[in-house]
Amino acid sequence: MVIRRELHRRGLRYRVNMPLPEIGRIRPDIVFTRAQVAVFVDGCFWHRCPEHGSSPKSNADWWCRKLDTNVERDRKTDNLLAEAGWTVIRIWEHEDAATAADRVETIVCNT
Repeated sequence: MVIRRELHRRGLRYRVNMPLPEIGRIRPDIVFTRAQVAVFVDGCFWHRCPEHGSSPKSNADWWCRKLDTNVERDRKTDNLLAEAGWTVIRIWEHEDAATAADRVETIVCNT
């Protein structure tokens, strides 16, 4: 929500919870339809952030498979969208909202 508020404050208009046929059930967090930019805000735990990701000790094998599957799905989604002509931006949940919004704004405005 913080990133969305920052983007809106900057005058960027976007859609949320918008299905994209190229990727099936998965929905980007923020979509800029005209620029064909899809933004995903990834949680550090669920998407294995290299800085903050952790692996639970309880039921470690199950969690390892689960988290690996999430990351594989992310890469597959990125590839499918890129093949369909979309630009994919991935933001970690711990990133500064203003810095992340700068990155998104630069790409959206130059596309």
